Amino acid sequence: MTWLVQPRLVNDPFSDPTLFIDFRFGRRALLFDLGDLTALSARELSRVSHAFVSHTHMDHFAGFDRLLRLCLHRLAPLHLTGPPGFLDQVEHKLRAYTWNLLDAGSLDFRLTAAEFDGARVARLGEFRAQEAFRRRLLPAPALPGATLLDEEGFRVESAALDHGTPSLAFAFQEKLRINVWREGLDQLGLPVGAWLNDAKQAMRRGAPDDSLIQVSDDLSVPLGRLKQHALRTARGHRIAYVVDAAFHAANSAKILALAGGADQLFIETAFLQEDAELAAERCHLTAAQAGMLAGKAGAARVVPFHFSPRYIGREDDLRREMEAAWRG
Repeated sequence: MTWLVQPRLVNDPFSDPTLFIDFRFGRRALLFDLGDLTALSARELSRVSHAFVSHTHMDHFAGFDRLLRLCLHRLAPLHLTGPPGFLDQVEHKLRAYTWNLLDAGSLDFRLTAAEFDGARVARLGEFRAQEAFRRRLLPAPALPGATLLDEEGFRVESAALDHGTPSLAFAFQEKLRINVWREGLDQLGLPVGAWLNDAKQAMRRGAPDDSLIQVSDDLSVPLGRLKQHALRTARGHRIAYVVDAAFHAANSAKILALAGGADQLFIETAFLQEDAELAAERCHLTAAQAGMLAGKAGAARVVPFHFSPRYIGREDDLRREMEAAWRG
């Protein structure tokens, strides 16, 4: 079965941390962190609908300006989420520019910025091009628990970690995966078409088997028959992203909960264990600590990144230490 998305780190492990999550079907992408984005093409960035920012240290947020510039003249909105204080910081970014050429006749690009306080999305603001990006406060969305985004096919969850300042970790969770078995459709004498999306939606809602799915104006089929012959389900994939976190019990518990059962875990391995005291001072994980957490979380695949530049030339040492702790 194919993945709904393809995740990849934008930069090498010694450079700014940013994860690009590209949807395989449809012109859409997500970003976890906004570090240096120059490695992404304008076409790739134009597909970004949502960006989730762990915290606003420069190496995690400096790419905001490039993303804004490329999205400024599009109709589709751009949605940002970050830690407490993020709404004010986005406003300050926007106010640093002169917008005298924008007015009521401009293309009305819309940007939203939300703040996650560790339990819920607590504040939400909107900035519109036709209003020269003046801030409007909006009602916070009613989302369950630690959910930042909830759509039909996936959701994005978060946990607030301690990095001397709040630093958000993220997880992309694909919902129930429903794949069409073409041979089964042929056996039923049914065509491939947009009606299959209605069938998938009904399955995700838990609709009863006797629910009728409209194939065409004069043809419908019971959902149960489709489930028996043509639709196959599987557990959705989970991608976790953990960066800039001190190693202590409270953070570890949150990381294990967020990354539990991850198919892919992208986790910072800033220092070697020999420099654990320095890692603690700077509120980062060592490679051994990251590997241990990945092992306890049961991550199927681990991608280490965000290496300290002090280890240039020793990249393999960081990878070996992380992998030994993960597999150990």
